[in-house]
Amino acid sequence: MDYDALPQLQEEGLARIAAAADLAELHDAEADLVGRSSVLADLQKRLGTLAPQERPGAGQRLNSTRRALTEALSERRRALEQAARAAELEADRLDLTEIPYRPRRGHLHLVTQTQERLEDLFVGMGYTVAEGPEAETDWHNFQALNLPVAHPARSSQDTLYLEWGEPETVLLRTQTSPVQIRVMQAQPPPIYSVMPGRVYRKDTPDARHNPTFSQIEGLVVDRGITFGDLAGTIDTFTRAYFGPDISSRLRPAYFPFTEPSAEFEVTCVLCRGAGCRTCSSTGWIELGGCGMVHPNVLATCGIDPEEWSGFAFGFGIDRQAQMRHAIADMRVLLDNDIRFVGQF
Repeated sequence: MDYDALPQLQEEGLARIAAAADLAELHDAEADLVGRSSVLADLQKRLGTLAPQERPGAGQRLNSTRRALTEALSERRRALEQAARAAELEADRLDLTEIPYRPRRGHLHLVTQTQERLEDLFVGMGYTVAEGPEAETDWHNFQALNLPVAHPARSSQDTLYLEWGEPETVLLRTQTSPVQIRVMQAQPPPIYSVMPGRVYRKDTPDARHNPTFSQIEGLVVDRGITFGDLAGTIDTFTRAYFGPDISSRLRPAYFPFTEPSAEFEVTCVLCRGAGCRTCSSTGWIELGGCGMVHPNVLATCGIDPEEWSGFAFGFGIDRQAQMRHAIADMRVLLDNDIRFVGQF
């Protein structure tokens, strides 16, 4: 081939480059067109054999053809590399449009579920639901409940006092009984109300106790209320909540804010009365305390104890959840272990 044929070589070379379907074909075209064994390489070697007056023109045509082919090769290589990269990304792409997305929905904690169930039960029995502050005054938490300053029963409460106001005047409530005081101050009898909420004590955690737990208390103040009404209410509640096969019993006890007082127990739902670690091998689980509202408490709230009488009861919501679902150790209620809370 002579130098006059370079325009045709360039045209054919550009067409071949444009037709290259992939990088392998382009590599072969590059070797044939501008490689060491190409026609251009052969013509480059033959420049020295030309007459001196022919060399400049032949060299310019040769360089022009090489430059055109080299630029075409570079552009085609970029295009093919981009196409190859796009194909690779497409092959690696995950199509998530066909995967059904079902997000896991959270739900209320077991203790909260139990509280709402208890509230519904007592509302069905004709009670209203009352709430009060968790940070309480000493007067509402103790003194109005017939526990004056230095009363020995205060030491059993393991109280958590707050650095607010005078020393030992503001505390985290040890019971929801202060709400009873607030209800009796806010409205005249008759009163049928329950008071759920969180309470705090310096208890050592064990299978049946936590330092922070939820409690629900009930208060009835009306004319002619007797201890028999209290016993009947406890029995009705026990059967409605735990089922007819669970029994309840009252044992004499002492509480400064009730007289007479009692503790009520139910058959241990874990061992069905046979005895286990949770019930300390007694077959019974203590749920809470109860009794007739002390006349001093009624008088403190402006209610005439000669005209009105009433009863009060209180028990732990966490304990109710433990008994209803046969949970051996109450401490798991505060662990936030998803394997446990996800069961309820």
